[in-house]
Amino acid sequence: MTKPKQEPKVPITPPDQWVEQYGDYLYGFAMSRLRNPEAASDCVQDTFLAGIKALDRFDGSRDIKFWLRGIMRNKIVDQIRKSVKENKVDIDKEDEALLESFWFKYSGIATTNPDPWEFNPRKFYDNGEFWKVFEKCIDQVKDPARQAFVLRVLEDQTTEEVCKVMDITPNYLWVLLHRARAQLKILLEQNWLNSDNK
Repeated sequence: MTKPKQEPKVPITPPDQWVEQYGDYLYGFAMSRLRNPEAASDCVQDTFLAGIKALDRFDGSRDIKFWLRGIMRNKIVDQIRKSVKENKVDIDKEDEALLESFWFKYSGIATTNPDPWEFNPRKFYDNGEFWKVFEKCIDQVKDPARQAFVLRVLEDQTTEEVCKVMDITPNYLWVLLHRARAQLKILLEQNWLNSDNK
């Protein structure tokens, strides 16, 4: 005997209204991760198509906007995977020197420590203006470090998943994350400390 489908806890927006109601939100979310208007648009379209195909599995326990965003997270990973395959990740000379260093090979830990922060970013997590500055800063981080940071930190993928998507080793992922964090630190200190939002 099959269980009858429960009534949704929130109203379900019909798919013919998704573009108007959620298109800008999803496009902004994709742009913050992908930094490529064409890839972001493709991601939104793929999300809507996947949402329509899977609508019968939507349980109505949350706003459909967040369900679509969950679908989009997978589409973003697919876009990054596609981008990495098209633009094979190259290890630049500085990264190669770090990977070849004796200490890094022995321990997997770089021998240099970053300078301390000029402010504590965690104190501003609830500040909407901080996140606007953060998005501008993450957009300036160079690929593939930005892609690694987005997947590992913002999308909360595991090390294994990120390495598989980007076709890199865990050691090189660590290098990319270190580089992204270092670039973000500089950018946030420049842009946040010089803003009037603190």
